[in-house]
Amino acid sequence: MIHKRLSIVVTIGLIALSTLMPVEPALAEEPSTAEPPRVELVLDVSGSMRAADIDGATRMSVAKRAFAEVVDALPETTQLGIRVLGATYPGDNKKVGCRDTQQIVEVGPVDRDRAKDAIATLRPTGFTPVGLALRSAAQDLGTGGSARRIVLITDGEDTCTPPDPCTVARELAAQGTSLVVDTLGLAPDEKTREQLVCISTATGGTYTAAQSEQELTGRIKQLVERAAVPPTVAPAPVAGAADCATAPMLAAGVYTDRERIGEHRYYRVPVPADQELRAAVSVALDRPLNRDYGVLLKAATLDGRELVRGTDAGSGRADVLSAGLRWSGDEETGPAASSPPGDEEPAPPAEVCLIVSNSFASSTAATAPGMPLELSIGLVEASSAPDAPGLGRGWLLLLVLGAAGLVAGVLAGWLTRWWVATWREN
Repeated sequence: MIHKRLSIVVTIGLIALSTLMPVEPALAEEPSTAEPPRVELVLDVSGSMRAADIDGATRMSVAKRAFAEVVDALPETTQLGIRVLGATYPGDNKKVGCRDTQQIVEVGPVDRDRAKDAIATLRPTGFTPVGLALRSAAQDLGTGGSARRIVLITDGEDTCTPPDPCTVARELAAQGTSLVVDTLGLAPDEKTREQLVCISTATGGTYTAAQSEQELTGRIKQLVERAAVPPTVAPAPVAGAADCATAPMLAAGVYTDRERIGEHRYYRVPVPADQELRAAVSVALDRPLNRDYGVLLKAATLDGRELVRGTDAGSGRADVLSAGLRWSGDEETGPAASSPPGDEEPAPPAEVCLIVSNSFASSTAATAPGMPLELSIGLVEASSAPDAPGLGRGWLLLLVLGAAGLVAGVLAGWLTRWWVATWREN
């Protein structure tokens, strides 16, 4: 009974103490003023699409019905285009067939009737120039500042290499064009699956296998709707340096860069004395890597003294690794971080060096381009230690809990003696 009462008192004390903890201010996001995102559907119309192995219908007829349903459900603001591959050349001349890709609907506001009419006339015909179609689709979407997305639907691997579609995807990602390629495999075999996974991961996209018309329709809708929503923040391209002395100076924001296997990338951030630095990095794994790897984010002084080391964080995706850290500007970073005695002017911002490194290794020789990296930097008001007991003051917390336990024990003992005395009298 005494232990039960003590646990209740301690629990109440912890709840009360938790209410004294400072609330971290949230970062306000500025509304995006970028132009509307654009998306292009790229459909494989090669001869293999004649196969009747999806819900008893041909792959082509299933794709047509899915496309028509998706077009009917598109929001009015969607900027949509449609490109096909293997749709016009029925011959055996591979040189000619591997150039067979056309844009049948230009990227722009949705014209539902025109889009459905263009899809209805398609017939499975020729080769599968996936790499060329991806390169052409990227050109269709242009090079503006808006987010761009390609949704590739195919039932087989590229039959026209070169260009290799995975290499094309890496080239597009290396250009920093804010382009994402999502891939959908219609009843794919293992080789096709591997190729489509490589294409999607190279650009930060997703891969899905569709074994039914319902799966295909639902996934296309999801991807197009996602593409139609502009990102809240458009990452700015930046090039990290090989050392802190030459590193670029960054303000709060979101940045994109590329990091090679085993490389260290350096960036500098000015942190005022009354501010707290919050930084996070995510690296997309766009190529096969050896097992046991990781990403590390560190903050250091300009002379190389480590201030804080980041902690790993789950990203929710198996093909992305993340890490983050926090550091307050009132912590000493060197002579420039504090004002001389008697000087009333505030101290200049402390320059903190952010270092992104990795422990990747690969059995292949593909080291360039580097893997996509996204760096988020935030500066918020530093939260000072509370005057009241807090979880950050270990000895004080133990003292408070000990005192609470002592009081609870005394009360419990007194109540027990009173109850026993009363019971004997009765």
